[in-house]
Amino acid sequence: SSHLPSTSYGAFLARVYFYLKLEHFVKVFTKHSGVILWFFKDPFLHYVRYQGKWILASRGAFFLMTKLKYYFVNFWQYNFSLWLQRIYINQSSNRPMEFMGFLLSVRLNPSVVRSQTLENAFLIDNGIKEFETLVPIMPLIGLLAKAKFCNVLGHPISKPAWADLSDSDIIRRFGRICRNLSHYYSGSSKKGSLYRIKYILRLS
Repeated sequence: SSHLPSTSYGAFLARVYFYLKLEHFVKVFTKHSGVILWFFKDPFLHYVRYQGKWILASRGAFFLMTKLKYYFVNFWQYNFSLWLQRIYINQSSNRPMEFMGFLLSVRLNPSVVRSQTLENAFLIDNGIKEFETLVPIMPLIGLLAKAKFCNVLGHPISKPAWADLSDSDIIRRFGRICRNLSHYYSGSSKKGSLYRIKYILRLS
């Protein structure tokens, strides 16, 4: 014999209602597929979902992203009766965005190219946008301060809980924390700020 977990009547109705909405969405998608797919023709449109949050990134102009935001809000409300709580539009070229413990930003890297012809020489200013993943040093210091490794300014303080540990245990814990930080932020374009975190851990 097999045992199945019981499902409440309200949850069952909600699931049935969701499937009905899904069937309706398929009909709407078939009818207006040209309009819907127009938003996704840009090859530089990226989608990420993490712990109930989702990010849609594009190189499009601010006006296009505003239209895209308006479209998604109406799409979820009309087809699935879901009201999105907060939607923000961040221009990564103006300010970095925090995501999964990283600071994401787009930096303009200026470069000058020299072009030589038979008669003249030209200097061409060509700015290249580079995507950067930075280590958020201040939030990390805030976490260390909460764990009593340092104060809010990042100055190391002695950790009384470690006083009863042997030297080998302290070294092992220090090594494990540093390895985890180094592995997690190994993809960061600027890892120099991690030395400050290791300095705090070493002197705490």
